[in-house]
Amino acid sequence: MNFKQNSLFTRKNGFQEEATEEQGGVLAVWGSPSSGKTTVSVKLAEHLARKKKNVLLIFADMTTPPLPCICASGDLEGERSLGSILAATHVTENLIRKNCMFYKKNDYLGLIGMLKGENVFTYPSYDQTQAVELIEQARQVAPFVIIDCTSTIASDVLSAVALMEADTVLRLVNCDLKSISYLSSQLPLLRDHKWDADKQLKVASNVKPQEADCHMEQVLGSVSFQIPHSREVETQYLEGNMLEELGLKESRAFRKEIEKICKEVFGT
Repeated sequence: MNFKQNSLFTRKNGFQEEATEEQGGVLAVWGSPSSGKTTVSVKLAEHLARKKKNVLLIFADMTTPPLPCICASGDLEGERSLGSILAATHVTENLIRKNCMFYKKNDYLGLIGMLKGENVFTYPSYDQTQAVELIEQARQVAPFVIIDCTSTIASDVLSAVALMEADTVLRLVNCDLKSISYLSSQLPLLRDHKWDADKQLKVASNVKPQEADCHMEQVLGSVSFQIPHSREVETQYLEGNMLEELGLKESRAFRKEIEKICKEVFGT
């Protein structure tokens, strides 16, 4: 693996030196089930990495680990688990670096998540302390941090903490009544000032051609971003190669919206 000079780590002492970047932040991606949280998280990270921005992508799901669906296992450097990080008494920057996997096709992208076959019972339980420390220390590892949250913030400590600690939250919702119903049931949990509703941006996700703007406004109200449906993205998801670049013309609108989010959220 050829590590680039400004990529996330160098081979010296087993790590690459962190590059100096002026912009960045922590973004939490959350929403209703099947709203495209993982897809959007991965595509945002992939876009930043292609621009040679050091990005750390954290998958919070311990029930259905998404990492095996992102790319082939052979495309990842090492087999290390999020569970090993959260099982520690205290989470340090060095611990995160030791348990971070890397995408062999792009040295600017690091990933943290549960491995295939693991679940929430594979490791000792953790609490808010480890979750907060993970996010705090992740800021030191990479200037761009994206956390793919689960929908169940009432029971998922890491996802709940991510919504509190992130600089920005993308709140994904599909243009259907079930998705609206789910978010309506969860929003009362977010009314406390600690969640900072002002940093939450509503995103219409996987918008189909037949879902015209007027229909979306009736169902969702105003949104900050509209991510259109892409058959190419859907195919990548089904085939487990979501880190591949989108090349088809029909994905142009999807790519533009991802670029728009990166510019407005991260300033790049």
